[in-house]
Amino acid sequence: MRGQWNIILGLLVAIIIAIFAVINVDAVRVNYLFGVAEWPLILVILGSVFMGAIVAGALGMVKIYRLQAELKKLKTLKGHQEAAATSKHDVDTVDGDENTVIKDTTLDQDPK
Repeated sequence: MRGQWNIILGLLVAIIIAIFAVINVDAVRVNYLFGVAEWPLILVILGSVFMGAIVAGALGMVKIYRLQAELKKLKTLKGHQEAAATSKHDVDTVDGDENTVIKDTTLDQDPK
């Protein structure tokens, strides 16, 4: 449901921008670092919106990439911690007896 609201909101914003751009069709003077040009205001508005969307999308992608990398790192760390915990202590049961014996496997190793 949230995705549908995002699409509806995006379409509404796009329609408002399109109406605003179509109303403003006069030629405007655009100053570049290397020159000056006359452009229809509709192209300036749509170009600005497009560039803003690209910048916002790129920043969002960078944030998602960082969060995915952090999640992968945390999952790896958790896996290593669980592996260390299971290798440190073995749980043995005695032939159907409900008593549980925990033995430390580090003491069973022969010193060299």
